[in-house]
Amino acid sequence: MSRVIFHIDVNSAFLSWESARRVKEGLPDLRDIPACIGGDPKKRTGIVVAKSIPAKKYGIQTGEPMAMALRKCPELVIVQSDFELYVKCSRAFKEICASYTPIMESFSIDEVFLDMTGMSLLYPDPIAAAHEIKDRIHRELGFTVNVGISTNKLLAKMASDFEKPDKVHTLFPEEIESGMWPLPVRNLLFLGKASEKKLNEVGIRTIGDLAHAREADIQALLGNKNGHQLYQYALGIDDSPVKEQADEAKGFSAETTFNEDIISLEQVFPILLEQCDIVTTRMRRQQKKCLSVAVTFRTLDFKKKSHQATFQNATDVTDEIYRQAKKLFREFWKGEPLRLIGVTLTNLSDDEYEQLSLFENKERHRKLDAALDSIRQKYGNDKITRASIMNSNSGIARKARAQMQNELEVRHRKQAEKGKDNGNI
Repeated sequence: MSRVIFHIDVNSAFLSWESARRVKEGLPDLRDIPACIGGDPKKRTGIVVAKSIPAKKYGIQTGEPMAMALRKCPELVIVQSDFELYVKCSRAFKEICASYTPIMESFSIDEVFLDMTGMSLLYPDPIAAAHEIKDRIHRELGFTVNVGISTNKLLAKMASDFEKPDKVHTLFPEEIESGMWPLPVRNLLFLGKASEKKLNEVGIRTIGDLAHAREADIQALLGNKNGHQLYQYALGIDDSPVKEQADEAKGFSAETTFNEDIISLEQVFPILLEQCDIVTTRMRRQQKKCLSVAVTFRTLDFKKKSHQATFQNATDVTDEIYRQAKKLFREFWKGEPLRLIGVTLTNLSDDEYEQLSLFENKERHRKLDAALDSIRQKYGNDKITRASIMNSNSGIARKARAQMQNELEVRHRKQAEKGKDNGNI
């Protein structure tokens, strides 16, 4: 049986979700005017996170400084990010998608893959089914999506990136030559700027050029593993399955982008503490400990730097991880103004063994963490915080906190469903 895979992608998600809310409130639709999601509109700082089609016509690009966008379009409407709204809209969008097949993979906050293989009795015409999903999302939620259809995930995603918004596209194997090969090589999934430059330098400018090259030459140019994967992709080959459940977390992270420069350790440390509090809470909910902690920061020239340290023993104690994060920041930050700060925990384990002396030293901190976790799980993530971060930058790491709340709600829903199933036995 030939596979049937859908890739569904929300059109300009953050801006669409904000627009849908505003339309419900009787406000102008941001999608119809030059508008973007980004930094504080009063201070005109930060970067463009998402833009409307009218804004794109002014040459405004995602990721560029807000000041530059305003020079291109002085009447640009700027709206700040609202991650709680985004999580809510993402959940509603995915609930509709999941109602069409038992196998759905969340690819990002605004993208999913659906494995529609074997669903022909319910949906005999895949294109009609895609239109039904697309139109239902628009009708019930107020925003548009693109749907790509093919026999594998790669081609389905490539198809969904064709003309936007509110479209359904196919890219079946017989359509590769006419639909994919004429595209610039940079359009190929997972092919970055560095690889594009190397390929262009040897005359490979389209995906078709890459498909007709010798694989050995591509591997010599881009490396064996990367060269092989990109060559296979250029031929339309991808055997990866649609995963109903995401792989177990390999790490926990929180990052915050700021509209104003961070220039002192007095500003950095409360932010780090809140981020450490967020990621360790999430980690403990998964009953994990970490061996490594990394801090990340990005300077005004968009250069991102990361530094990591490893513990002698795996830990889940917030204060211990925070001390190491502070140490890393003191050692590696040279004082240049920052616009992004992040913390990541990796090398996870379930190891419960600990030396008795270490256990005793950590017990007081563990009791504090357990008390905070208990309150948050019962009353919500925003009901308690540490006194040392109460007066720090308000609203930092909202995305991570919203993700924590989403994880908690998913866990409660699964527990309720399990209890319901047990009651039916």
